[in-house]
Amino acid sequence: MDYTNYPRNDVLCIDMRSFYASVEAVKRGLDPMTVKLAVVGDVNRSGSIVLAASPALKQKHGISNVSRFFELPDDPGIVIAPAHMADYLQVSMEITKLIHQYVPKEAIHQYSVDEVWVTVNGLGTLFGDRWQVANAIKQDILENFGITCSIGIGDNKFLAKVVMDLHAKKYGIAECTYEDVAEKLWPFPVQDVWGIGRRMQRNLNRMGIVTLEQLANFPLKQLTKRFGIIGEQLYWHAWGVDLSPVFGNFTKTKQKGFGHGISLLRDYSGDEVAICILDLCEEVCRRARGARQTGKTIHLGISYAKETGGGFSRSRSVALPTNITMDMYNVCMQLFHEFYDGISYIRHVYVTLDNLYDDDETQLDLFDDRPKKKDIGYVMDAIRAKYGSTAILRATSYTDAGITIGRSSKIGGHQA
Repeated sequence: MDYTNYPRNDVLCIDMRSFYASVEAVKRGLDPMTVKLAVVGDVNRSGSIVLAASPALKQKHGISNVSRFFELPDDPGIVIAPAHMADYLQVSMEITKLIHQYVPKEAIHQYSVDEVWVTVNGLGTLFGDRWQVANAIKQDILENFGITCSIGIGDNKFLAKVVMDLHAKKYGIAECTYEDVAEKLWPFPVQDVWGIGRRMQRNLNRMGIVTLEQLANFPLKQLTKRFGIIGEQLYWHAWGVDLSPVFGNFTKTKQKGFGHGISLLRDYSGDEVAICILDLCEEVCRRARGARQTGKTIHLGISYAKETGGGFSRSRSVALPTNITMDMYNVCMQLFHEFYDGISYIRHVYVTLDNLYDDDETQLDLFDDRPKKKDIGYVMDAIRAKYGSTAILRATSYTDAGITIGRSSKIGGHQA
């Protein structure tokens, strides 16, 4: 591969090691790298998920971020920490501010709460080459926050991310240029590479593609024919080529729809779930109104409890785009009554509103009070924005089946 015509940038991919667990350890004056600490979503539920495990806990007991609270071993040395999502977001923002001391905002691409890409082009005079910049940022984060990070260095964002995942988590800092791809990336199985999930792994394995080297040397035409544009992207990534922007506003994307779902804390009957669906529709329509959007397609997804398994996922389009809660709720309940088996308990509910239109494009019906319904929705949104999300609620939200009050104190589904 001749890389002469491909852009070369100085890109860092920075990942905070066991971020939630590290924050909790530092709060307690403990060493994040040596303490055995688990961050649990809800310590009052044995089935709650372990959101983060410290490196020492992972190494000694094999605990991962998909383990459950009850799976933790009976080890008196394990520290159990309830999740505090607001603290993690605050520390994440402070780390981003620290990085901003090195580069302008447009050079920072926040990938997640604990991972960020940073483009450090042209910092040689101020801070040295990209290895020196990476070392300086790593040391600054450790000194200011007590948190260890891993940093991948690459000629583009893909190389920085993948070398961070495959090598930097072991060595602290690792680099991969275009010329290093064959040596540092090709020997690894495709499932170890960022962007390739289990389903894609199975598809590639069926085609005889097990390693990244085999993917790189597979005919591009066949990959494109089988997977479309995704196949083409996989091929070029296998060669280390990534043309995604390294500067600019990375978060400006067109909204395709609004969705909201919940994994219920107990089994819900068919009668109870109607209240849950109403609360979810209220939240989805609130978000749509906040973006001045309406939607024509309404989707309802239901998953049954483990005892029976299964569920359904159905959608229906309406004649006029809407962001009125009761319009969406009525359609969801039509779908529910049509496809619910009538006996199974329910553990997960999801609703979406898509096929979007601008709110001011909505056609009015002379024989409907739609404008009044819309105005009521916007007034309720204004009250909640000023006085809090629970300032005004529907009466059903106060019942045992309501979910709004419980979720109002959480961030990302976990305690703030």
